[in-house]
Amino acid sequence: MPSTDSKATWLSQEAYDKLQEELDRRIAERPAMAAEINARREEGDLKENGGYHAAREEQGKAEARIRYLQEFLRTSQVGEAPVSEVVAPGTVVTIQFDDDPEDTETFLLGSREIAATTDLKVYSPESALGAAILGHAAGDKVTYTAPTGAEISVVVVSFEPFTG
Repeated sequence: MPSTDSKATWLSQEAYDKLQEELDRRIAERPAMAAEINARREEGDLKENGGYHAAREEQGKAEARIRYLQEFLRTSQVGEAPVSEVVAPGTVVTIQFDDDPEDTETFLLGSREIAATTDLKVYSPESALGAAILGHAAGDKVTYTAPTGAEISVVVVSFEPFTG
C-alpha cells in the first residue's frame, strides 16, 4: 500500500531504477575521486593548487548529489500512479488557459527526476501551477501567481494516472 506521507514523491519503476543506477555509479566513483584528490595534493602547496581545490569542489558536489538521491529514493513511492478523484502527484493533467479556450496544455504532475523517462512536460507539485491544481477535480477553475507575478487562471480539463 502506498505511503500517505506528504513528503513522499511518486516515481515509476523506470524512473526509480534510473536514479538508483545513478546513485550506484556515483558511489562507485568515490575511490577514483579520492585518488584524484590525493594526486592533486601531492603536487605541492595547497594554497595555490587549483587542481586540488577543483577536485575537492567536484567531490563536494558528488557527495551532495549522493545524499540527495539516497534520501529521495528512500522517501519515494514506487509503482503505478495512484488513482485519485482529484489531481494528485503521478497524474497526467490537461488544463485549459482561461484567457484562450483553444490553448490547452497536458503535463505530468510529479517529480522533475522523472522527466528523463517521459516525453511529457513535468511540473512539480511544489511549482506555482502544480500547487494550484493539486486537489482539484475536472472542471475546477483555479488562479495562480506565475513566477513573473502575473495572475493566470486555468481550468482542469481532465486528469488520469500516469502509465509511463
